[in-house]
Amino acid sequence: MATDCIAQLTFLCHGNSRPIIAAFDTPYASSDGGAVLLKAVDHALALTTRLAACLRDRRQPGKVQHELIELLRQRMFGLACGYADCNDAARLADDPVHTLLLERDPLTGPALGSQPTLSRFENAIRRSELFRLADTLADIVIARHRRRLGRRGRRITIDLDQTDDPTHGAQQLALFNGYYDTHCYLPMLATLTFNDEPAQYLVAAVLRAGTAPTRQGVVPLLTRVLPKLRAAFPHARLRVRLDAGFADPRLLNFLEAERLEYLVALPSNARLDKRIRRLLGRARMLMKATGERIPLYGETRYAARTWPHKRRVIMKAEVIPYPNRAPKKNPRVVVTNLRQSPGMVYALYCGRGDMENRLKELQHGLASDRTSCSRFAANQFRLLLTAAAYALFQELQLRARGTACADAQVSTLRERLIKVAAWVDRSVRRIVLHLPQGFPWLTTWRRVALALGAT
Repeated sequence: MATDCIAQLTFLCHGNSRPIIAAFDTPYASSDGGAVLLKAVDHALALTTRLAACLRDRRQPGKVQHELIELLRQRMFGLACGYADCNDAARLADDPVHTLLLERDPLTGPALGSQPTLSRFENAIRRSELFRLADTLADIVIARHRRRLGRRGRRITIDLDQTDDPTHGAQQLALFNGYYDTHCYLPMLATLTFNDEPAQYLVAAVLRAGTAPTRQGVVPLLTRVLPKLRAAFPHARLRVRLDAGFADPRLLNFLEAERLEYLVALPSNARLDKRIRRLLGRARMLMKATGERIPLYGETRYAARTWPHKRRVIMKAEVIPYPNRAPKKNPRVVVTNLRQSPGMVYALYCGRGDMENRLKELQHGLASDRTSCSRFAANQFRLLLTAAAYALFQELQLRARGTACADAQVSTLRERLIKVAAWVDRSVRRIVLHLPQGFPWLTTWRRVALALGAT
């Protein structure tokens, strides 16, 4: 029989001669038993330790119950486990696994920080600390791949992109954007791709006002990241890929002054439309002859009025057939200083399209758009915490190579490796996580754990 202390539900199902009873009566149990993998990743990267060192505790020492590193870990591990809001703190206050992640006794340790405590923590962050946190996160990511690749790091591609983050309150700098038709922020993300690997590794995340021009903050971000990359990979060629929203003469001049390879899409204009017209005509003829879209590539030398000199411009032209409607022209133009053939250059540029998946992964997998604090700095801090949690998952993905989770995104990694029922037992000598014997991803989980140093 259920009591106020023991929740119990009874199911009477057809085909079962006996009732099925669900009793919530197992103490010291958690649904996040797999989060010990995230703890192992954090230990390997020293991520939370180094990030916490960027913060200054201004509280009165005699009144402190939760150290800054504990609050940082609580928020970051909570985000990684799918708890996006500070309000989730009340539901996780006594969870033994989350208590263990903060290096407290999982059975008798003090409860985790409350929602007001976490909110005060987020809103106490200052601008100088945000800069240190961003720099440290970039240092950690770059150093990790320096250890992984060593001298094999021959080329590094930097992709930047922005997305809209709709807001629904009175957040600072959450301004109305006519293009997105909503009040929002416009966060900008930067990723690194090494050599010919398909993976893009997040290295920076910058929150911006809702009316910020696309190019805003690009040069300062690159100015901070480029020296770090050159110090870690002195012999690597650096390449930057940007979409048409970033096209700006000052940015192009900066890329050339830094001797970077670049591929930057250009918005259409009358002069470029005229130059690609003949190529589009040929593409239309091929479409009519074959009934299929066949891209054609060409190049030209072009200089806008604000450019100091002519630059190489790659043109792609294709006509897309549609049933029961007129075909659609699909011209694209990219300015570059690469010397490969037009088709190869455009194929290299198209690789940046995977940034859309990184943006969606951060939003849907780690709730990077949960920027609901009233202070802009607090929301930037939340975005950096999300980026740090994402770094944990990207390292987890690296350690999962050769397994069924090698290419899994955040939500899949969480579902398969983190959300595991666990009963926590503790003795004088050790702490034991009792996991299900019939866990369907046991083989993968074991291989990842071994890759992280388990024995």
